[in-house]
Amino acid sequence: MPSLAGIPITSNGLGLMRLTQPGHQLPDKQTFAVLKAALAAGVNVWNGADFYGPPSNNSLHLMNRYFSAHPEDATKVVFSLKTGVVDIRTFKMDVSPSFLRESLSTALQILDGKKKIDLFGPCRAPPTPDVTIEDSVLACAESVKEGKIGGIQLSEVGSETIRRAAKAAKIEMVEVEASLWSTEIFSNGVVETCAELGIVIEAHTPLGAGMLTGKIRRVEDMGEDHHKYFPRWQGENFQKNLLLVKELEKLAEKKGCTTAQLALSWLKRGNGKVGSAWIVPIFGARSEERIKENCMDVEFSDDELSEISKILESFPVVGTRYPEPGMKFVEF
Repeated sequence: MPSLAGIPITSNGLGLMRLTQPGHQLPDKQTFAVLKAALAAGVNVWNGADFYGPPSNNSLHLMNRYFSAHPEDATKVVFSLKTGVVDIRTFKMDVSPSFLRESLSTALQILDGKKKIDLFGPCRAPPTPDVTIEDSVLACAESVKEGKIGGIQLSEVGSETIRRAAKAAKIEMVEVEASLWSTEIFSNGVVETCAELGIVIEAHTPLGAGMLTGKIRRVEDMGEDHHKYFPRWQGENFQKNLLLVKELEKLAEKKGCTTAQLALSWLKRGNGKVGSAWIVPIFGARSEERIKENCMDVEFSDDELSEISKILESFPVVGTRYPEPGMKFVEF
């Protein structure tokens, strides 16, 4: 079993974004029950950001409150935190050493010693030529030496950037979007590079922002989720992408599992195998029942994996992962 920042992990992780997203917050009593259920199910990789929610209630504030109430859980959780968003509305980014240090200082103040930041790093590769990935990583490495963080993470970077960063300092985790409708990392070298370098992959949006749960039939079903403004949910793109989901639903029904269980298990299919990177899907959940459902693994036969490959080939996803301004800050 692999570990992150010295803490053993499983194949399941929890995304914290929706727990502090404006308009979606639950009372702490309910949220804490979800977090407790996650730990009970072995979901101990928790992925957050200082821009998940407003400055007064983001992932850091939630972690402070939870670990104040349950200090016994602090050493059981790998808390990963990314930073670098200056203005989410204009996609303004800053991952310079000075910004990273300032953000980390603020984060530590908010946590107030209730939980260590196990993994920390930039939310994107440096967006300007005067700051390099080496600059960002070495700034984080200084914080590791100072004992302020446990290790370094990267987010939304390609194979070449990962290799450059790993030459500068030890990289423990790379967070990238990966799912049955975002399969790029399996063909662009990211998985192979992370396997070679012993880097764990956190797969964010592993259920396609809900699309791969099979519960979305219209864009309106997305509610206030910001993903509905992304190209994959627009016009004909949405209808074409829905065809992929319907085919996956058929296979899930034959296997007697949910589409979500099928999608999450597919991402973890290589875990523990020689030459494979360890992939931890970080799904979102707002109930104890959803935690339990998403942690139920599904085994695949070679024929079933072949069938999934044929479905992906026959129903290619249409539309980019982010709107045009956002695509400028990702490497694939």
